[in-house]
Amino acid sequence: MTDATTRFGGYADEYDRVRPRPPADLADLIRQWAGADRPDVVDIGAGTGLSTALWPDALGVEPDPGMRAVAAARGLRVAEGTAEATGLPDRCADVVTASQALHWFDPDRTFPEIARILRPGGVFAAYDCDWPPAVDAETHSTYLEVEGHYRDLEVRHGVRPAYAAKTDHVARLRDSGLFRHVTELAVHAKDSGDGHRFVDILRSQGGIVALLERGVSEEEIGLTRLREVALRRIPEPRTWWWTYRVRLAVV
Repeated sequence: MTDATTRFGGYADEYDRVRPRPPADLADLIRQWAGADRPDVVDIGAGTGLSTALWPDALGVEPDPGMRAVAAARGLRVAEGTAEATGLPDRCADVVTASQALHWFDPDRTFPEIARILRPGGVFAAYDCDWPPAVDAETHSTYLEVEGHYRDLEVRHGVRPAYAAKTDHVARLRDSGLFRHVTELAVHAKDSGDGHRFVDILRSQGGIVALLERGVSEEEIGLTRLREVALRRIPEPRTWWWTYRVRLAVV
């Protein structure tokens, strides 16, 4: 079975090229909840630093060396570590973030680690964007069909790591007993891209990469069909609409 900590290794540059950048409004929201204009921020599961870059002087924590190299190349501070074992001192952060990552963490080990490194009143913010972006009805429905099919293929080929359902994040945070207030809200963002990038968004999923490496064809996965629809419906760059689901937990 694939290990989630190495699931995104080997294609950091491609991941960084096509994935969306979290909106500045997200940082403004978290600053307000933390009550600090320049909070000390730790971004766990930082990947290539797309979320880390929202914050001046933030520290990214990432297990994959390829991802860390891309983050460091853009001038970000990044350290080796995991969400379950950051290696950081107690009460070193006003804000801890996890972008597109919380579902891969072991909550029984991660939540105590987050509570340990947060200062009193600090905020844990875990956010994920809905896949795919809202661009066009036909491309949207085709993406979801292909996504459902490739999830089945992941299980069949044994490349799906253990993960926690995103819909249960809030309940798990509350049930941990480590946070005095937990809530969820949505932040919206705009982006742009053409049909090629739309397909590459799905190709940036770790499961797709793992299946292709196992020799499963693009035709079998459904990428060929998605590409035909996306290039026909989005031949030129158009506005993309993203919804970010934000879970806020205060210690």
